[in-house]
Amino acid sequence: MLGIDPYSTGIKESGSVDGLTVQLYKEVKMKSSPTRRVLLTGAGIVALALPLAACSGGGGSSDGKIEISYLTQSDDANTNQAKALIAAFEKANPDITVKLETQPGGTEGDNLMKTKLSTDSMNDVFHYNSGSLLQALNPDQTLVDLSDQDWVDGLTDDFKAVVSTDNGLYGAPWGTSFAGAVLYNKKVYEKLGLEVPTTWDEFIANSEKIKAEGGGVAPILQSFGDTWTSQLFVLGDFANVSAVNPDWAEEYTANDPKAKYVEEPAFAGFAHGAEVFEKGLLNEDFASMTNAQAMGALATGAGAQYPMLSATISAVQQDYPDNVNDIGVFALPAADAADTSITMWQPNAIYIAKSTEGDKLEAAKKFVAFANSDEGCQVQNEGGSIAGPYVTSACTLPDDVPDLVNDIQAYFDSGKTGSALEFLSPIKGPNLENITVAVGSGITSPEDGAAQYDEDVKKQAQQLGLEGW
Repeated sequence: MLGIDPYSTGIKESGSVDGLTVQLYKEVKMKSSPTRRVLLTGAGIVALALPLAACSGGGGSSDGKIEISYLTQSDDANTNQAKALIAAFEKANPDITVKLETQPGGTEGDNLMKTKLSTDSMNDVFHYNSGSLLQALNPDQTLVDLSDQDWVDGLTDDFKAVVSTDNGLYGAPWGTSFAGAVLYNKKVYEKLGLEVPTTWDEFIANSEKIKAEGGGVAPILQSFGDTWTSQLFVLGDFANVSAVNPDWAEEYTANDPKAKYVEEPAFAGFAHGAEVFEKGLLNEDFASMTNAQAMGALATGAGAQYPMLSATISAVQQDYPDNVNDIGVFALPAADAADTSITMWQPNAIYIAKSTEGDKLEAAKKFVAFANSDEGCQVQNEGGSIAGPYVTSACTLPDDVPDLVNDIQAYFDSGKTGSALEFLSPIKGPNLENITVAVGSGITSPEDGAAQYDEDVKKQAQQLGLEGW
């Protein structure tokens, strides 16, 4: 998993199960608000917080309007987008008032949220993670089942899975998805007559041709100066793992001996990281290059391919705006082209607390539906840069999105997507980035690295108190 809270100052404060995107935020946090907003709108990765005060139950305000409360995170990007959503909703629904409440995210916020939900004192509507962190909220007991709402039919199956249990569907998407894949320089590919690879062997062949004929262009960029970036060969491969074994995440969470990183298909991510180093396909300064430097090298054509998050296109939009559409994206290839799928980080969602009742509940359902209406989608489109497709047919991407978003959309259209592991399992060992740096630098063999990570995962699962560990 890539980490879930780009607005946190570190893993300790993050509501995520990992820190990759936390570190991504550190790289771009000093940039403009649109750059920060892409981390909100581009992915389902923001760990949001609890209200300072909450309203529930039926009843209206003193002026006869129905009043509901909406919780989001207190950073500027979240707050500004929430204000825009509320303003548009209240204009369309003059009989409803929405009170905005905010609170910082992180582990403290997660714990407070659980407490609020368990004591029936949560805000009427709130914005939070999808996937495994949602499951930790015990949604069957604490949230309103929204599976009968009209907008549900427009959701992708991947998104439905990360906001559902066997008993109901609880969340409506807010923001776009984004990918963990290979960003590539299209001009380098065109100059060398390369085609987008669909198998790992084709990817290696392309990389070797770039090395031989590219005139000094680095075939594959790695940026271990920011250690979180080393994880993409493992984490970005998970859609391919799921394509081979759709039950892998469930088996992994249950400690099935077959669902281990020392075993295929999951072992491939460690093997690939080692192979590209052994074949000399990396930039010479891979050990010290930062993510920001790597994005610059990719944008200018000094590097050809970079396993990375599509959300990092925001850095190119700011620093190399004329080069944005020189960058495309393709899925990390599997051994078999039939299994090659792109790994997606799902957006956050909007939920209704089960303590919301009566007129407030009907108003809350209207508010959630509005977020997935034409007007709500317009608020999302205007809220910042976009790094992936929407997961609902209700929203249409604007015409001026980076070209790589259209590349990702093609995988959606062909049904070749899969959610990142963090949306399907709560288990993420804390030392993955250190292990993948060692494997990707030739210090540790991929076999030893995978074994180390399986042990790392075991410790983390035991700390979570999961059955079978």
